[in-house]
Amino acid sequence: MGSEVTPVPESGHPRRRPALAALCLALVVTTIDNTVLNTALPALAEALPASTADLQWITNAYTLVFAATLITAGSLGARFGHRRALVGGLAVLAVASAAAALSGSAGHLVAFRAVMGLGAAFVMPATLSVIVALFGPGERGRAIATWSATAGIGVVAGPVTGGLLLDHFAWGSVFWITVPLVALALTAILLLVPALPGHRTGRLDVPGLLLSATGLAALVDVVVQGPERGWLTTTTAVEAGAAVVLLAAFVRWELRTAHPMVDVRLFADRAFSVAGGVLGITFFALFGVLFGYTQYLQLVHGFSPFEAGLGALPFALSMAATAGTSDRCTARFGPRTTIAAGLAGMAAGLGGLSLITVGTPFAVLALTMGVVGAGMGLVMAPASTVTVAAVPRVKSPMASSVNSVVRELGGALGIAVVGTVVSASYRARLATTLPDTPSLAVEDLTSAHRFAAELPPGPADRLVAAADEAFTAAMNHGTRLCAVAALLGAVAALVWLRQRPRVEQSAVH
Repeated sequence: MGSEVTPVPESGHPRRRPALAALCLALVVTTIDNTVLNTALPALAEALPASTADLQWITNAYTLVFAATLITAGSLGARFGHRRALVGGLAVLAVASAAAALSGSAGHLVAFRAVMGLGAAFVMPATLSVIVALFGPGERGRAIATWSATAGIGVVAGPVTGGLLLDHFAWGSVFWITVPLVALALTAILLLVPALPGHRTGRLDVPGLLLSATGLAALVDVVVQGPERGWLTTTTAVEAGAAVVLLAAFVRWELRTAHPMVDVRLFADRAFSVAGGVLGITFFALFGVLFGYTQYLQLVHGFSPFEAGLGALPFALSMAATAGTSDRCTARFGPRTTIAAGLAGMAAGLGGLSLITVGTPFAVLALTMGVVGAGMGLVMAPASTVTVAAVPRVKSPMASSVNSVVRELGGALGIAVVGTVVSASYRARLATTLPDTPSLAVEDLTSAHRFAAELPPGPADRLVAAADEAFTAAMNHGTRLCAVAALLGAVAALVWLRQRPRVEQSAVH
């Protein structure tokens, strides 16, 4: 791999701090790339044109490929070098983003979004794996806290950037913006991140790669397509069964092969499993509530895409603030108390958000979302630290990949489950309030507003008012579900996590 590849001393690599800045930049780029699309969906629907099903696939293609290939990407990165994974993943991301901006049809855009998800899958786990490799035990918690805090920047930068671009340019601009950002991140990585040795222990686990990728792809597709197809349809049942069989075969193979891609025995470690589960619950609650909240801001409150993007600012700022200091809380109170307090804070903020009305002032919305973000910031870094501390250092890439898979699955499940609850509640409430409303207008809030635009002022006002009330009430039902999930996560952390981490295995080579 070249003379520049040297073992990392236990105290940490001399270039670890500038390397951390480059890694955080790469994380922000991938986060923006994933969230910037949300504000562009209405423009895409009109320009391509794209149906509702097309828009779902444009969004879900990225998620499907990203989640399905995370473990594979993490394993290949560990084998051939994480800097190579970062550089290759970012290059793929840039090329696919440029191609997406030039797409002439919804089908082409879906394909390029899938390739973007593949590139991001190599970047996301590699950033955390390199941090674990570069920092010694004494500084690793602080470094992971900084890494987690930068995710908050990406959360708000994506929607705000998307809204700002769409105010001045066509929809393709939300993909073009990735190209210069990737160029900046690539330059920083090549200059600042040292090339670390890979770990080629035996033959490449090709059966494990194939079983994990296909099994996770089937599982994620069930989750994201379940609400549209119906949870009890034959297609959903068959695909769910296939996912179970493939993932069971993956576990069986990994237990028997001499050179496993993932040491599944590590899931027997309570700290590893509980901390991973907590991350999944956190992202379930976050993505579940954002599903309705972004629609609420744009349709009920009438915010523009840019203003709606700014609506995420209180959440992101508070999340970044608490994530950046979560290592100090963990050092003083222990990971169990810190994580439980964060989830309890999320539950409190979500509980407050579940009480909003159509006319709730933005200041109240900002306060409650700020509480949610502050709670989440206390969870992410300590939970990630616990998972990587529970495994030998050489296996940290696997822990990083599992972390990313669990987060992505939790977010996808949050959108699917909470989205189903919100949609069903909205339709039932509006059909009860205005029983003579055509079924097309009852389908969703966007359809109701579009249908109202074709009516005379009186009936239009009544339909919009009833639809806004129905959606707000439905969103409150979904938000309460997210609050309960966060509260259950807090209880799980208190009951099953150790108050102080055991002697760290991550230093073991």
